[in-house]
Amino acid sequence: MPLPGEPTPAALADPVRRYGMATRPAFLTVTFVGVLIGWASAWSDGAPISALGAALTMIFALVAHAGANVINDDYDSVSGCDEANHERLFPFIGGSRFIQNGVLTPHQVKVFGYGLLLAVIPPGLWLAAAGAPGLLVIGAAGLFAGWAYSAPPLALQARGVGEFGITLGWLTIVAGSDFVQRGAFSFRPVAAGLGFALLVANVLYINQFPDLRADASVGKRTLVVRLGAANARWGYAAIGTLACLWTLAMVSSGRLPAASLATLAAALATLAATRILWGAADRPAALAPALPLTIVAASAYGLLMAATLALFG
Repeated sequence: MPLPGEPTPAALADPVRRYGMATRPAFLTVTFVGVLIGWASAWSDGAPISALGAALTMIFALVAHAGANVINDDYDSVSGCDEANHERLFPFIGGSRFIQNGVLTPHQVKVFGYGLLLAVIPPGLWLAAAGAPGLLVIGAAGLFAGWAYSAPPLALQARGVGEFGITLGWLTIVAGSDFVQRGAFSFRPVAAGLGFALLVANVLYINQFPDLRADASVGKRTLVVRLGAANARWGYAAIGTLACLWTLAMVSSGRLPAASLATLAAALATLAATRILWGAADRPAALAPALPLTIVAASAYGLLMAATLALFG
């Protein structure tokens, strides 16, 4: 039976709203923030901001993320892990429940997901033809990461390396939005974006803890399943620490302005989530507050990075 707040056919009778909600729009905010970092990175180096290029970049990134969300639902349905997840914490884990609750059929979800991924190709090609051909490399890497995270034969998450795919995916969002404005490759978006991308990876990583028993029951060998809840706790702390160390290294080397140290305030949310995780790694219900805290950490870091770059260069 659907849990309170989960989608149902009756609640989503309007097809536009039904398909819109299937993209899990609330989780697209991290992509919005990633694009802001890219714009600020280019602006901080004196690149003029093209309004049309910026708008297309935002659309390109949000639609790609939406497509990745939808195909993730499709492949998790095929594996059976969402169906087996009786400890789910909606809306954070256990999938969108659109297939399981009969809102959309598996075929509709697959067609919609791949349709969204294909839809980002025309604006990407237009931007490349308009003077940023290197965007093809960045865009292809981002689409590949979004697809490979869930889809076989790679299915990176199920092989315990999904965090690398997520880090690459969100780093390409920052680098791509910078490239469209700058028109050239630069290390600045890597300096500004890698810490953010790591914190986004931590969002997906901590979600694996409540999913652990369901994933293990269907043979989905995520990193948390492989390590076990107790050992995997160290991974969450390590990713958060690495994001902080990267920022410190970039500021100390002059790659980022000193004001970017303000992003370290996001570590407070990571520390709060770590404390919860340490005592509740194998108890999904008790772990629930740590999931939004991890999203707050990534979003706060990204917004502070974009602001300090835009204001202080």
